[in-house]
Amino acid sequence: MNVRKVFALVRAQSADCALSLFIASLLILAGSASCFAQADPASEPAVLAVAKVLPAVVNINTERVVRRTVRDPFEDFYAQFFGYNRVRPRQIRQTLQSLGSGFIIDPAGYIVTNKHVVERAADLKIHVTTNDGKTYNAHYIAGDDKTDLAFIKIDAQTAFPFINLENISPNLLGQTVIVVGNAVGYGSSISRGVLSAAKRNITVDDVEYKDLVQTDAAINPGNSGGPVIDLSGRLVGIASAKMAFTPQGVPTQGLGFAIPAEVVRDSVNRFKKMAQKQPTTKSSAATSETSISRAENLFGLQLQNLSQELSDALGYARGRGVLVAAVEPGSPADEAGVERGLVIYRIGKFEISSVKQVEELFRSVDSGADVEFTVGVMGADGQNRQLANVSLKAR
Repeated sequence: MNVRKVFALVRAQSADCALSLFIASLLILAGSASCFAQADPASEPAVLAVAKVLPAVVNINTERVVRRTVRDPFEDFYAQFFGYNRVRPRQIRQTLQSLGSGFIIDPAGYIVTNKHVVERAADLKIHVTTNDGKTYNAHYIAGDDKTDLAFIKIDAQTAFPFINLENISPNLLGQTVIVVGNAVGYGSSISRGVLSAAKRNITVDDVEYKDLVQTDAAINPGNSGGPVIDLSGRLVGIASAKMAFTPQGVPTQGLGFAIPAEVVRDSVNRFKKMAQKQPTTKSSAATSETSISRAENLFGLQLQNLSQELSDALGYARGRGVLVAAVEPGSPADEAGVERGLVIYRIGKFEISSVKQVEELFRSVDSGADVEFTVGVMGADGQNRQLANVSLKAR
């Protein structure tokens, strides 16, 4: 074979190799384009899941107005050492607000959230803001202290998007979960993690929770009551608590807890039966949190349990007495000078700490009976004590 034929053969082989490389490059580029198309954020499972549930997630703002009795410390000083007559204590109005989350579970506007987000009170106002920015009034229907769940309803005649409780997540260890809610007041916030454990029993701020699911997804103040979902948009549970420190005071990370979806579903079924018994009233009948029965009928008093949160906000001693939420004008309590915002610590010879206990004591009180009350304010530090004994005649 001469040199020319050898060069011709080499050129032919080089051309074939170049063609092969060109075709391979085209195939690689085509594959890369396909990969880029699959990575479109709009098609990510997490994005699709959030878009599916977000219209049903709401921000909940509760507002309660209480009255606090305050005295001028200089006036008290002069009265003690110089015998001046004390001026009647001033009363100030204080608005207590709390933020939380919830989600609609029925097109009629029924919402499930945490009980501690919508603590029942005689003058509680509940405002609900949906994802489209519209704000509605809502009213309390029922709640359960054991599960820390509550049921409220939007006061509007329209159809709402909702999360279906008939198809809930299997809650498998390691599955991806997403927390959706009103984190630190920022609506429509999400955080992502995995389902870390199930059947957890914990105590946070002296509140005991049982059979919770655990996640490392961030749960912040305001997330309480919001949904925890899987990548299919199915309910995993309701964000409920975050453990920032162990009982020994050791700081923790990634320890968030949620009420399981099956507990939520069972509770909602019970709440719906209660709602059927009170379909039209806004101011639903009193629950264990308030009393408008014997206390009001006999003395004109509406009473409220002093939760730890409310005691701390008012500066009152924890675990002592019940709060006077309202006083009926012209009632025995009003005529005796009992005012809204004061605390009843003792009835007769019995120290009290709950509305239920008061109602039990009043069962044996008849019209015309004289009952002695110890009323006033006892500060959280144990030093600011302003108590008085008053006798009220049952009407």
